[in-house]
Amino acid sequence: MLADLVRQVAGEHVRVESVTKVGAEIHGYQPTPSDLVGAQDADLILDNGLGLERWFERFVAAVPAPHAVLSDGVEPVDIRSGNYQGRPNPHAWMSPEAAKVYVDNTVDALSDLAPEHAADFAANGEAYKGQLDEVMAELEAAFSNHAAVPALVTCEGAFSYLARDAGLREAFLWPVNSDAEGTPRQIKDAINFVNEHQVPAVFCESTVNPGAMEQVAAATEAELLTPLYVDSLSGPDGPVPSHLELIRHDIELIKKGLAA
Repeated sequence: MLADLVRQVAGEHVRVESVTKVGAEIHGYQPTPSDLVGAQDADLILDNGLGLERWFERFVAAVPAPHAVLSDGVEPVDIRSGNYQGRPNPHAWMSPEAAKVYVDNTVDALSDLAPEHAADFAANGEAYKGQLDEVMAELEAAFSNHAAVPALVTCEGAFSYLARDAGLREAFLWPVNSDAEGTPRQIKDAINFVNEHQVPAVFCESTVNPGAMEQVAAATEAELLTPLYVDSLSGPDGPVPSHLELIRHDIELIKKGLAA
């Protein structure tokens, strides 16, 4: 996800590589020996921050390169429940508004790395922020009548920033991916929420097992729509090969489900 955003700003001037691979579960990623070797040659280290990459600090500790956190300056949404209650939700790139902060931080970091190309980075960043504004307008149009739209119910609470931008109520099975996903209590609470708010469709993400949400759908007769994408892009030939296309895909799938 971050690698795609950074490539849009970097253009042809910087080679951008992602440690995590397409389809990987980012929260508990285990770096491979080849990851460790490849990172030693990095000239700049970028990460999301907000507690997302708990494994990342140890991974880059010995890499003698500058380090920038792309979420610095984002107004965080706090996690409401579970072991992570009170900590910031890390999935801020899902907000077209918050993603513009990522772009500005990328422009600054790349300009420090290669100041001779700073003007190009700034121009690319402004162009990308213009595209994010277009996506934000699409999001606002899709859910302009907030009061008529039921809540967004997902497996992981990874859509808090998107829901905030859209003015949607949000519910989920678990707040952040962990070993305690889809417990009987989580499933029961989701069933009660869906029934109480007459939610016509529920959703699950591409990198998690939808089994728990399948139980919610079966018990409530809500339609289960998958996958939403959040922690990983698809491959280049898949439905979400870029950050912008990922957000657009999710908007359309959510709109389709909740329009019922």
